[in-house]
Amino acid sequence: MTMKPTVILTAALLCALAPISFAKPIKVFILAGQSNMEGQGVVSMDGERDYNGGKGNLVWSMNNSKSAGKMKGLKDGKGEWVVREDVEISFKVGDQVRKGGLTVGYTGYGGSSHIGPELGFGLVMGDHLDNPVLLIKTAWGGKSLFVDFRPPSSGGEVGPYYTKMVEEVRAALAELGDRKYEVAGFVWQQGWNDMCTAPAIPEYAQNLVNLVKDLRKEFKAPNMPVVVGQLGNGGPVTEGDMFEFRKAQEEGTKQIKNALFIKTTDFARPPELSPNPGHGHHWSGNAESYFLIGEAAGDGMKTLLK
Repeated sequence: MTMKPTVILTAALLCALAPISFAKPIKVFILAGQSNMEGQGVVSMDGERDYNGGKGNLVWSMNNSKSAGKMKGLKDGKGEWVVREDVEISFKVGDQVRKGGLTVGYTGYGGSSHIGPELGFGLVMGDHLDNPVLLIKTAWGGKSLFVDFRPPSSGGEVGPYYTKMVEEVRAALAELGDRKYEVAGFVWQQGWNDMCTAPAIPEYAQNLVNLVKDLRKEFKAPNMPVVVGQLGNGGPVTEGDMFEFRKAQEEGTKQIKNALFIKTTDFARPPELSPNPGHGHHWSGNAESYFLIGEAAGDGMKTLLK
């Protein structure tokens, strides 16, 4: 039987539209915080004076660290950094938005000189999900939750970086146009400035609860999974402001439904085996530390998504 031209045309149109109509929604994850979310893990710089001969950078770590096996896929057979096309990233730095497939270099430095937690996190999410993934990173160095990121529910003046964070996320979502998406999770890696501000520590747990409540309302995602990364710089401590601050982080996270606190102290590496030995506030620039923080956040998010 010969098909009529109109039937053939209708069938052709349905085939053309099928990928659009039935495409899986993009799973969007918001990655926010201060400089350790921006990313301070050195990739390949190895100057003896400024970068400790490359010890602890990503290239060194891929061959010499405990995590070398986990990093095998970061480069291709030609020695080039792999770009993961099923995991997109958007990160506004100054007036410019960096966008593209996940790879090294989505930090405040430009180029491919550093990594942050987004690399390990994105790899875990890309492997775990059949949907395309978009990471919206929004982070600035030296910012507190007490003042800069202060959420509306905490009272007082709303932090200007809370407002900027929301604006950047909305702008990145608007760029998706008609593509379907779901705000699937929030990762928070922040705390150094609050830890250094005595009045901020007692308030931190409640401010964290308020931050999540307000963001869930902003993005109409009432059960949005949340991962909070511990301020694990320097490894374990048993007293002092760092100890008290970590307790506040964990206590706040426990008060949030569908949230998980990720301990990171095991990811600290010796300064003498790191690119920036004097930068304890930035994990001494150790790329393995940043990779593992991101991977742990991804594993935590997998648990919450189930």
